[in-house]
Amino acid sequence: MKQIRTYNNIADKGLSIFSKDRFEVSAAAEAPAAILLRSHKLHNETLPSSVLAIARAGAGVNNIPVSEYTPKGIVVFNTPGANANAVKELVLTSLLLGSRGVTQSMEYVKSLVSETDAAELNKKVEAGKKQYGGSELTGKTLGVVGLGAIGAKVANMAISLGMKVIGYDPALSVEAAWQLSSQVSRAENLNSLLARADYVTLHVPAIAPTIGMMNEDAFAAAKDGMVLVNLARGELVEEAAVINALDSGKVGAYLSDFPSEGLIAHGKATLFPHLGASTEEAEENCAIMAANQLIDFLDNGNIVNSVNFPAVSMERTSGYRLTFANDNVPKVLGTVLNLLADLNINVLDMVNKSRDNIAYTILDIEQEPTDQLIEKVAAVEHVFHVRRV
Repeated sequence: MKQIRTYNNIADKGLSIFSKDRFEVSAAAEAPAAILLRSHKLHNETLPSSVLAIARAGAGVNNIPVSEYTPKGIVVFNTPGANANAVKELVLTSLLLGSRGVTQSMEYVKSLVSETDAAELNKKVEAGKKQYGGSELTGKTLGVVGLGAIGAKVANMAISLGMKVIGYDPALSVEAAWQLSSQVSRAENLNSLLARADYVTLHVPAIAPTIGMMNEDAFAAAKDGMVLVNLARGELVEEAAVINALDSGKVGAYLSDFPSEGLIAHGKATLFPHLGASTEEAEENCAIMAANQLIDFLDNGNIVNSVNFPAVSMERTSGYRLTFANDNVPKVLGTVLNLLADLNINVLDMVNKSRDNIAYTILDIEQEPTDQLIEKVAAVEHVFHVRRV
């Protein structure tokens, strides 16, 4: 029976995917084959040697030291798109809050709590509303930075609201492009998008090229009064730069899922306690996707939605399955195939894929892999992980 160790509260619909006759799912699993988590940080934590895979029920993997695990053959999964609708709806909420002064006007109404005269209260309400006149989204331009699963949904939603949409994503995939409305126009670079957009929403991961991307230079290039929405990662926006932009009026409002000490008290900042994917539906979708990916990997060696290994899947029909990971250099696959041939082991089917410096192979062979065969494959130069599935 395979053990699965869990961290955080994983939705029951996801945990129920693991059949009780084949999997033992527990936060106390001592020799887990896999780990299923949400936000728990694994940095500086020693994993049992039994761990083959980690699945994050969510998109970001900042809480997982991926580069440390890759050479150990540990496959790290995430669940892109499972929480996309939840984030999209919070983006819509943010756009409306940023255009109509809703939160500020609510605070104004609360300040009238001591008013006991109905006529005077009505007079103050009518007088106060004049300072919260906003603008409509229809006809305005939304800039979407990052057009993955979430960004594409946001772009299409804005089109349906009557907004003009500009998208910028230098790493736009063919699959993501198919999801986009043909009405979304393309910006050549970030500054081009910022100069034209009334509203900007960020949907990129926090990696070296994007951390601090919204800085003094970016705000200088932006359209005056731009409303900025950041439900992606706090590190994308330099705190001091956005505060200066808010103070000067260059940025009309900043709405973010990542509160920080310097922004909490700012009158033009509306901050949420990381609500983006915190819907019941999103948590269930993420847990179900993560569980299914782990099961397929543990049972079949298939890899779908990994952040550190290539996408590799092969239908299982007959024979016995062997998988191995290696440095992406020439001759490794050929050496393994020659080794099998020398042992008179027939290959029934195979698939080999690479991603950056990693290659991964699934082999279906006619004979059951012996311990001796596993040792021989593991001894091939540049092979760093072998598994009998």
